[in-house]
Amino acid sequence: MTPECSATTVRLVTVELGWQLGLALVLLVGLGTGVALWGRLPTAKSIPWVALRSGAQLLAVSLIVGVALSEVWLALIFVSVMFTIGVFTTSRRTGLRTWRSRGAAGLAMLAGALPVLAIIFLTGTAPLNGPALVPIASIIIGAMMTTQTLVGRRGFAELRGNLPEYAAYLSLGLERTYAVHAIVSHSLHEAVIPALDQTRTAGLVTLPGAYVGVLLGGGSPLQAAAAQVLVLVGINCGHTCTAVTARWLMARGWLLPPDLRERLRP
Repeated sequence: MTPECSATTVRLVTVELGWQLGLALVLLVGLGTGVALWGRLPTAKSIPWVALRSGAQLLAVSLIVGVALSEVWLALIFVSVMFTIGVFTTSRRTGLRTWRSRGAAGLAMLAGALPVLAIIFLTGTAPLNGPALVPIASIIIGAMMTTQTLVGRRGFAELRGNLPEYAAYLSLGLERTYAVHAIVSHSLHEAVIPALDQTRTAGLVTLPGAYVGVLLGGGSPLQAAAAQVLVLVGINCGHTCTAVTARWLMARGWLLPPDLRERLRP
């Protein structure tokens, strides 16, 4: 693809600020809310609020990102803040209320994100600068947050629903770590299925975000494909590391909500 073609592509697909954008957003929010009300969905009132909140958040983040991209150390601070918010988000969604359990959730996320980012940047695949670090790290961290949430919600549900099985393991003289590990393992793989499906269907069902982002930045389709494959493979690797680490931490009683910490005493 020539530079002229790339520039033309960017001009054609880039969303411009203007009254057209405002009109499109109003129509989309109105249509979604109207259909939700007609269908008596409980999410009807949330649609306008979520739209306003996302717009305000993205506007604020855009102002901050412009500064974070200028220096590596600023980018690292920005990524650290994103990671911290991700830890608190997954903790809230999974009912983790103590600092110990939240720290365990952060450790599980870190076990997935850190090796992936280290491989990407230390091999020189991507340059260690703000414009590369912020988008790649944000994608990886967001994926690890989702994995931790899925593992936690499903794993905690399995433990709550199989307390007699847990007691049976202990009655046989087995340790808590083995019992929790055995119960949680039944559903552990479900946390990585969405990423695997996305990787399998990349380019067939949808064009993932990294691919589109490189195209919007003026890159060629081959460059976009390379970036997307790197991200997808990295996410799959990170998902596995986060899920296995989360199970290990659950088995040792660190990554558990208060009710399960009381019920799953050795």
